[in-house]
Amino acid sequence: MFGRKKQKSTIDKDQLELIENAQRRIKQKKRLYAHFILFLIGSVLLIIVNTVLGIGEYITLYGISWFVYAISIWFLLFLYHVFNVYVTQKFMGKAWEQQQLQKLVGLQELRIQKLKEELRKEEMVKAQSDIYNETTSNTPKLEKHTTAQATIIVAAAENNAIGKNNTLIWHLSKDLKRFKSLTSGHHIIMGRKTFESFPKPLPNRTHVVITRQSNYKVPEGVIVVNSLEKALAISKNDSQPFIIGGGQIYEQAISMVDKIELTRVHETFEADTFFPEIDTSLWEETKNEFHPKDETHNYEFSFITYQRR
Repeated sequence: MFGRKKQKSTIDKDQLELIENAQRRIKQKKRLYAHFILFLIGSVLLIIVNTVLGIGEYITLYGISWFVYAISIWFLLFLYHVFNVYVTQKFMGKAWEQQQLQKLVGLQELRIQKLKEELRKEEMVKAQSDIYNETTSNTPKLEKHTTAQATIIVAAAENNAIGKNNTLIWHLSKDLKRFKSLTSGHHIIMGRKTFESFPKPLPNRTHVVITRQSNYKVPEGVIVVNSLEKALAISKNDSQPFIIGGGQIYEQAISMVDKIELTRVHETFEADTFFPEIDTSLWEETKNEFHPKDETHNYEFSFITYQRR
């Protein structure tokens, strides 16, 4: 049909070259074997025809019977065939075939390992989805709040590590895109150290910085307060303000918010800043989206949403 793409061969160039060469060598050796058998049978027949039946008995050239020339020419052709198979093709002989075979075996092992890894990740995602579906199907739905509530947004490792020396420990582009998508257009509430970790204020967001320092200098448009309560009060007209860190602010806020947007990095790290442990008796997981490692992400991670019970 029109527009149908030609199916791409799963045999790579090296594999095809090895297969074609092997097929060619097999055909050559079969022909050589047949030639050898025919040469022996034909030589015997020529001798019988001349010496026993007497056909062409008096036909000679330089005193030598004609069948000797016939057998010699045939033998020369046989030697040429042998030379072509075992000498001319020597550069693609057993050593070359062994080298190519080892190379192909290595490639196949890598492909098998990759397939196993992909299957393992698919099984993990399926298991997580089954557990989540089973859990959510057996629990009552939460009632929606009629008023806007602040949300914690955080990326934390398996050991709850979130940072070291006031910097992120990892770089996950999908997590950064998710952070931008969720917080854009909203108030973002943070401690002084978190604010100072930014090279400049983030675009399209209202920054609310909590600090005990008096006369703390900030760029125009940034709001400074001295407590989390005041930060939430200033953000009350926002439909969804976000608390973005750091560790002490998270500890204060976790008892004051009704929602947590967590990026769980499936690895443990050394850190000096940690996120509080989530008490599952108080928090219900309502969404879990797993992401495997790939070319741009060095760690597996999950986007998890928690709602207060």
